[in-house]
This record gives sequence, structure tokens and C-alpha cells, in this order.
Amino acid sequence: MLPVVYINLDRDAQRRQAMEAMLRRHGLPFERLPAVAWAVLDEASRTRLYDPALNQRQFDRPLVDGEKGCYASHLKACEHLLASTAPALIVLEDDVELSDAVADVLAAIEALPPEGWDVIKLYSRRNERPAAATPLTGAHQLVAYRRVPSMSNGYALSRTGAAKLLQHRRPFGRPVDVDVRYWWEADLRVLGVVPGVVTLGAGSEASSIWHGGRPGRTWAGRWRRWSAQLDYSLRNAWHRRRQVLPAELARRSQG
Repeated sequence: MLPVVYINLDRDAQRRQAMEAMLRRHGLPFERLPAVAWAVLDEASRTRLYDPALNQRQFDRPLVDGEKGCYASHLKACEHLLASTAPALIVLEDDVELSDAVADVLAAIEALPPEGWDVIKLYSRRNERPAAATPLTGAHQLVAYRRVPSMSNGYALSRTGAAKLLQHRRPFGRPVDVDVRYWWEADLRVLGVVPGVVTLGAGSEASSIWHGGRPGRTWAGRWRRWSAQLDYSLRNAWHRRRQVLPAELARRSQG
């Protein structure tokens, strides 16, 4: 079974207990990955990870410390994988629920050739309409997206994916949930599982990211957001022609 890490702030003890009970219930090997608390990072580390000028070009508002720490934690997961000998890693945030099919889906992902994909998202939207799909298990499909969903609460990460993220996403300027949608910038091969085996947990609304409150948007920020959405749609349509096809990946795993 692929190793599993879950990202958890030191102060979130209740989430830690709930996650570990759930992971044991599903029989998954796991390790806690201490989340990055942005407030305690030294200035050199902050500068290496986050670029305000890049943020101003890429996003409609400055990131709050919770968003920065969240992204830094996901990059820490990349470093964790590359420091190990594992071919891939399952990364979970600590406010998720796992379906009863999660072990079967992770076993099927483990059987895929790790050099053929970078990220496989375990969360899926309702009524997902994929660009292409192939069976992964009896009840789940491996899909290529028309538009990659923004959630980064649960995914499989290959070694090549981890290396690409560390190379192209340090420093970052967008939230991690948004940045993964711009997969072409880091040449990420992003697939997904439908139906998803990761859902938002009961405590997800009380997100640790917005510990200091969620910032509002100005009219200028709303205009920048609308412009960014239009730009994203155009560029996504252009680059989608070179997406990895899940059927080819599945054939290689069986051959």
C-alpha cells in the first residue's frame, strides 16, 4: 500500500485524533506531517516560498498567512516523498472523510505506472463531466478533466509530480487549491478519481486557513478575479490538447 501522510497543525489535536482513528479504521499506513505555521517561519524561508510580486500578477488579492502555510505544507509533502524511497505518496488534509472504497482505489493507483502521471485527485465534484475516462476499479473511473477542480484536500502524488511542484512552485503566488488548476505552468499530468473517495469532513467549514478571518474583495479585486477566470478558460482550452489520457495509462499498467 502506498504511504499516506496527513497534514495537521500542532494546535489541531482534535482533528489529529479523528484522522488517525479514521485511517486506522480503513487499514491505511499513515504518518502525520506537521503543517507549516507561517507565523513562526524565518524571513528567509518566507521569501523562498512566497513572492508578493508574483501574487500581484497571478491572483486578485494577497494571500493570508493560513493560505501561505497551507501551500508550504503541501510543498513539504513533496520534500517528504522525495526523501523516501516510495514511488508515490497519498496526501490528505486533516478535515476530510474517506469512503469505504478508499483502500481499493489506492491499491489500483499503486498498480499504475508512476512515471505516467503526476497528481491523481481523490476528491471529485458532483456531476463531473470528464474529458476522458477509463475504469480504475469496478465502481470508479480514472479521468482526465476538462477543468481541473480546485480542491487539494486529498490526492496521490508521484515522484515526478513532487519534483515538478518543487521546481515550479517555489516561490508561489496563488493558493495551492488554485495553483494546481494551472497544471500547464508546471507541466503537471493531473488525473482524478470519479466518484471521489475523499469528501469534506464535518469540521471543514472551520478551516485552519481562515483562523484570522476570511478577507473581503474590493471591486477592483472582483474585476481582476473575473479577468483571471476568463484568461484561465482560454488557456486551459488551449493546453488541454496535450493532457495525459487515462486509458493509455491503464493499458500500460496491465501490460
